[in-house]
Amino acid sequence: MACAAPLAALVLGLLPLPGSADPFPAVIDHRYGTTTVPAKPTRIVSLSFIGHDFLLALGERPYALRKWYGSDPYGVWPWGHDALGEAQPVVMRGEIDIERIAAMEPDLIAAQWSGITAQQYALLSQIAPTLPPRAEDGDYGTPWQQMLLRLGTATGKRTTAEAIVTRIEGRFAELRASHPEWQGASAMMAWAGHTRAYTRADIRGQFLTALGFSVPDAPGGPNALNRFYVEFPAEDPSAMDVDALIWLDTGRNVEKLARMPLRHTTRAYREGREIYADKLLSAALSHSSPLSLDYALDQLVPLLEAAADGDPATVVSSTANAGLLAKGGS
Repeated sequence: MACAAPLAALVLGLLPLPGSADPFPAVIDHRYGTTTVPAKPTRIVSLSFIGHDFLLALGERPYALRKWYGSDPYGVWPWGHDALGEAQPVVMRGEIDIERIAAMEPDLIAAQWSGITAQQYALLSQIAPTLPPRAEDGDYGTPWQQMLLRLGTATGKRTTAEAIVTRIEGRFAELRASHPEWQGASAMMAWAGHTRAYTRADIRGQFLTALGFSVPDAPGGPNALNRFYVEFPAEDPSAMDVDALIWLDTGRNVEKLARMPLRHTTRAYREGREIYADKLLSAALSHSSPLSLDYALDQLVPLLEAAADGDPATVVSSTANAGLLAKGGS
């Protein structure tokens, strides 16, 4: 008992004071070893296809970012426009250009959800502290909470990151509590016109499990880290007969989905359990970032309620608006 007070004081001394910046140097473990960020970074290069959303959520505007897709010149979707403000980040596309990154003289390279290899990490880490995914995650499977918390640590915004995680996780918890019928029900997200569905090793699958749904594992089971999707045979789409089937799209594949072979044979089609996600909702789900999740929940929850209510007569509005209802549906 005599050592209790000194021990408590020591523990408290390791914790940041309320409102204070997290201490530097920041040390973060990852799949390729350990990264040390010696001081608060001010020139961040984001190689992650979605990482700029996470930085913007923390109030950090990246010096350069890697554009994924979309019409915005900076690759930032509407939910990130306010946070980006008047900033004009350097835009990178396609493969990672080591020499170009070196010329930018960054003091942090954010590389979660980037697909960087061990060889690329070895080169990038000579330029600046580089943050790849965790050892236990696939290239594109780090949960959004961990992505944010790790970036929070690297940028001195850990307290801010924790507050954001608490708020958004609270919203998911409220939705689970108010929809007990979703607990254990099956759901999946697939790309419009394809028999490819995202697994629990992907952030889109994790979105559904956070609401209580069951989603498919990759071949090899839940520990097949880099198999973030599963391909079902086109001649047998019965595996896609789930309680809620969400078709993601860029807005260009409605006709392809309508003509998809054997789709009409599935119960998901016949019983009105399909959800068509338009371009903006699909992007929000595909980013699953602290900035896009609120929009995704606002838009998708009413559609899930209609699709998974067990009543084939209930019309899913987005599917109806896209002209994808089963014949006889209204």
